[in-house]
Amino acid sequence: MGLQPLEFSDCYLDSPWFRERVRAHEAELEKTNKFIKELLKDGKNLIAATKNLSAAQRKFAHSLRDFKFEFIGDAETDDERYLDASLHEFSNFLKNLEEQREILALSVTETLIKPLERFRKEQLGAVKEEKKKFDKETEKNYSSLEKHLNLSAKKKELQLQEADNQVEQNRKHFYELSLEYVCKLQEIQERKKFECVEPVLSFFQGLFTFYHQGYELAKDFNHYKMALQINIQNTRNRFEGTRSEVEELMNKIRRNPQEHKRANHFTMEGYLYVQEKRPAPFGSSWVKHYCMYRKETKKFTMIPFEHRSGGKVGDEELFVLTYCTKRNIDTIDRRFCFDLEASDRPGVPVTMQAFSEEDRKLWMEALDGKEAVSVNFLNIHLYERHNCSGALKLFKLFFSLVGAQLDKIGFTVIKKCISAVETRGINDQGLYRVVGVSSKVQRLLSLLMDAKTCNEVDLENSVDWEVKTITSAMKQYLRSLPEPLMTYELHGEFIVPAKSGSPESRVNAVHFLVHKLPEKNKEMLEILVKHLANVSKHAKRNLMTVANLGVVFGPTLMRPQEETVAAIMDLKFQNIVVEILIENHEKIFKTLPDATFPEPISMSVSPPNAPPRQSRRQGQRIKRPLAVYNLCLELDDADSHSSPREDTPTGSMDSLSSQSPTPAFSSSPSGLLDGNHLIMDSGDLAGWTTNLPGQSRPSMVSWMNTPSANPAATNTASSTFFFPNPATGSDRTVESIAHRKARAVYPCEAEHSSELSFQIGAIFEDVQFSREPGWLEGTLNGKRGLIPQNYVQFL
Repeated sequence: MGLQPLEFSDCYLDSPWFRERVRAHEAELEKTNKFIKELLKDGKNLIAATKNLSAAQRKFAHSLRDFKFEFIGDAETDDERYLDASLHEFSNFLKNLEEQREILALSVTETLIKPLERFRKEQLGAVKEEKKKFDKETEKNYSSLEKHLNLSAKKKELQLQEADNQVEQNRKHFYELSLEYVCKLQEIQERKKFECVEPVLSFFQGLFTFYHQGYELAKDFNHYKMALQINIQNTRNRFEGTRSEVEELMNKIRRNPQEHKRANHFTMEGYLYVQEKRPAPFGSSWVKHYCMYRKETKKFTMIPFEHRSGGKVGDEELFVLTYCTKRNIDTIDRRFCFDLEASDRPGVPVTMQAFSEEDRKLWMEALDGKEAVSVNFLNIHLYERHNCSGALKLFKLFFSLVGAQLDKIGFTVIKKCISAVETRGINDQGLYRVVGVSSKVQRLLSLLMDAKTCNEVDLENSVDWEVKTITSAMKQYLRSLPEPLMTYELHGEFIVPAKSGSPESRVNAVHFLVHKLPEKNKEMLEILVKHLANVSKHAKRNLMTVANLGVVFGPTLMRPQEETVAAIMDLKFQNIVVEILIENHEKIFKTLPDATFPEPISMSVSPPNAPPRQSRRQGQRIKRPLAVYNLCLELDDADSHSSPREDTPTGSMDSLSSQSPTPAFSSSPSGLLDGNHLIMDSGDLAGWTTNLPGQSRPSMVSWMNTPSANPAATNTASSTFFFPNPATGSDRTVESIAHRKARAVYPCEAEHSSELSFQIGAIFEDVQFSREPGWLEGTLNGKRGLIPQNYVQFL
């Protein structure tokens, strides 16, 4: 049962039961007071913990932002570039999240702590003061009553009457105070319910708002996350292919290090111990040097180097060699020694010690010493050093003997295999990735490359040959050619555009180089790439996307002449070249390239996904900050003519997910996402851009690889476009683009009835700027509506 109500009539009786009910009410208010006091303490601890968490999250975000991956080689793939930028994006995500957390911490103070403190101080504190007055007046009333009752009846009537009046006044004052106290007690008992609950409700509203903002951030982050997962998978696939190649090369070198020495301009190089003579009686010391010798110029270079001293490099010493003589053990108490004499120090030989007898023989031969190794060994050694590894030569020799050539039989083999694959296994999961049994593959190859049995092999209808055996035989045949299908000569040239330039320039460069291939190579490559394009069209069933096919066929179609780790690091760029071939095979093989070789264009990273769009909240569009989740999206204010940027807070609670509506295009041509890779399709907007005198021009949004950009290159790039701002431009500016057509380069799903939904390639009629920044108005299929400006390209 709850508290009993305090009746006002009981104030006049002031019965024991009335006093008991009053004490029950007072005890309840004291319990409420303690509860609020404890709640305030916990709330302040919560705020402190929230601030500590926010500080830790910000520190974590700061660590993510400041770190940058280093890469092996001289360039990165687009996928690797996006992975590098991802840490910065994660940092921005946490930064935005913590801005919302700070808002939550402030709201806890304003909506929970202060209202409860106010209630405790103003209401419960007032009741305590009333209680003190009530207790004091009770004591005073009953004390005066007892004193009055103790008056002698013999007192004068006038004195007694005055005493009676005084007691009556005290009693009335006591009753009035009792009534007010009882009223206050019951008022606070009722008020505390909503005065305590309302701040807690406000606290939870702030908490849910924070979680909702986190949900909105996560939803906006989802598009970037999906694109990044593709980048990660592509990078992992390339790593797996590279790792196996690296391990294979490592094992080859482990078995025979001499056969895999890198060819360079030095005839011989390596470590030798050099005798340094000291004045008597100190004798001599032996110091390790890294030595290099060029036979053409007879120049011998020595650099002292000691691994144990932290890799300290000494001063280089260079001299011209006169002669080299072997030292026998009867002349020096050390093995593997030989003497050199420099032209500027005749008669003063320098004694050197090799690591082994074999090492000394190699040095003696290279230095034209008196004792040389056999001519046959020398010829093999030099041939292998300056051409390629012995294992690779033997591999080529073996398969050249069995007839792997780009001849009639070779074309027949490839065509039969392709026909069988497209007939029987185009939908097989892991096509070309799942390998066949080696013995069956070799048997099939031997039958196919034999002119007598080639035509008798029925791959399309026979169950004797599994699809994986056919695909493995086809790959093995291509790898066994005397040189790769895309040739050693053009290998480096194919790699260059894959490392830099815009996607469009890469396609143009590969297009040009393909037509430089020998006719048979180009013909074979066209047959194969057309087939791979067909395989990629069935990726939903066979899981072989363009990227996966690039991983498989990159090392098959392209191969460096010399096996090195640096060359293996370029495997990922070989994969990119193959991806370009597959995605653009119609253009590359069916059309002629430009007469001149396309110049490399400075790297400009294109967006991996469609730009984020504005969102409608509370029925109207609002100004949006730059997208947090677009890779390396930045404002470039290098243009001296551009007007100052508007201050757009990235922490806006109303727009957390989208790109600034400032009219802009990327500094690289617009791209189409197809098969998780970008195909560039640029247009020329020079005919409709307008730069009126005195007209302010908006900042441009650029897709870049690094936070810093070259202003000169940015302003002069042919693929950089400036859009007049409809909010500041004249009517003539808007009229200059009226009735223009535009093509969608990204798909879009309308979020409001005033927007248009469309797919890639949709053509809009009568396109012009909307009054709303960052948006265009256009007509599609008879319906007019708003179009995100950065989703389309003018025709």
